[in-house]
Amino acid sequence: MTARTHDERLHDREFVRTFFTTPTAVEGEEDSAKMLRSASGLQGMEAPDVWVPDNEDATAPSMRDEGAQNIVEVVAANGEEFPSEIHPRIVWHRDSPETRYQGFQHILDIADPEKGAIEHLDGFVIPEVGGIDDWKKADEFFTIVENEHGLDEGSLAMSVIIESGAAELAMGDLREEMGKPTNNLERLFMLVDGEVDYTKDMRAITPTGDLPAWPELRHNTSRGASAAGLIAVDGPYDDIRDVEGYRERMTDNQAKGMLGIWSLTPGQVVEANQAPLPPESGRWLLDDGTQQVDLDDQGDEQVYGGDRVSLEETGDGYVLSVGGDEQELDEDELREELLDMTAYVPSMDDIVDSMEEFEAARDAGTGAIAMERAATIVIDDVAIDIATDRMWDEATYQAAMTPVSLFQDVYENRPDQHDDLADRYGESVVERATDVGN
Repeated sequence: MTARTHDERLHDREFVRTFFTTPTAVEGEEDSAKMLRSASGLQGMEAPDVWVPDNEDATAPSMRDEGAQNIVEVVAANGEEFPSEIHPRIVWHRDSPETRYQGFQHILDIADPEKGAIEHLDGFVIPEVGGIDDWKKADEFFTIVENEHGLDEGSLAMSVIIESGAAELAMGDLREEMGKPTNNLERLFMLVDGEVDYTKDMRAITPTGDLPAWPELRHNTSRGASAAGLIAVDGPYDDIRDVEGYRERMTDNQAKGMLGIWSLTPGQVVEANQAPLPPESGRWLLDDGTQQVDLDDQGDEQVYGGDRVSLEETGDGYVLSVGGDEQELDEDELREELLDMTAYVPSMDDIVDSMEEFEAARDAGTGAIAMERAATIVIDDVAIDIATDRMWDEATYQAAMTPVSLFQDVYENRPDQHDDLADRYGESVVERATDVGN
């Protein structure tokens, strides 16, 4: 039998925004599971899409056996009320049979149906994988555990952390390997970047000692996930006070198709849960030569309040200055220049409006329509009307569906966030957004 290639999602969740890790056992505490207990009570926007009780890096080696028992105890007691998926991370290493065996023993113990945790668990996270044969070893351990405990084969999802060059290259083998009768690799769920250990494996050096950004790794992980029908998640952003940097990282990731990110604190969880969702209100941006800045929405006008761009009306035209560079323009030339300098970030309501308009035209037999976006831009009290037309066809519609599909996936799988979504968008927009495209 030949391998079956596919790129469709094989799990209920189509998107993961947040991957939140918690130590499974804290040394020196009267209750070593106290952080697990606290995390198990998270709800709403503070609760991640995937919670990862972390029995690897976040837990001291001497505490990991106790950590496995803590996972069982806390998940058995609180897992039913936890609002999203639970995927513990266990120990593993491509170069250490002893470590792999310890991880296998922990999975076997945690998944024991008699202990009551497995009914609330969705899978496990495997760190430090190597080449594709190493992934198959982990998969085989999962299959053994499932058979040992009378679970359906493939019922436990497996996610891996890409922390080596070998693992990065292995992502290119997935389409050929998944679906072969000799493995259960279709259990794969997430591909998660681990930039710290990846940096060590690559022997990379930076002058400051900071981690490289590794945009290539993030692109390759997103591509590998797309090709194999999986979900891509970026690694931890460890400067937990740098909220703007975290947002910029997520924006960069989202442009690569990587909508999920590791979260180290409940505060980061909130940021990462909200970041991929369409904004509640649209806004106009203007490029001032160094960055895109928000224009001040004053109802019928969008007003620039910075000092890098100036506009003066002369007797027969205009003088536009950007960062000291002046241009003498007539009205049509100025309008074209401002069209190049401005951009519009659509709100959820805007996106749904456009999709509904296209659906109506398509149902009436029209294959493509023009959507107009207009504004009055005010710079130094000089007002200029601009307008642009964008052609919408089926491909444009499908591209616009991605953020709406994300919203629909969140709405379906996270009922604990319904109130937050209604507060963000309003009930009517939420209702329309859940219906569009269906």
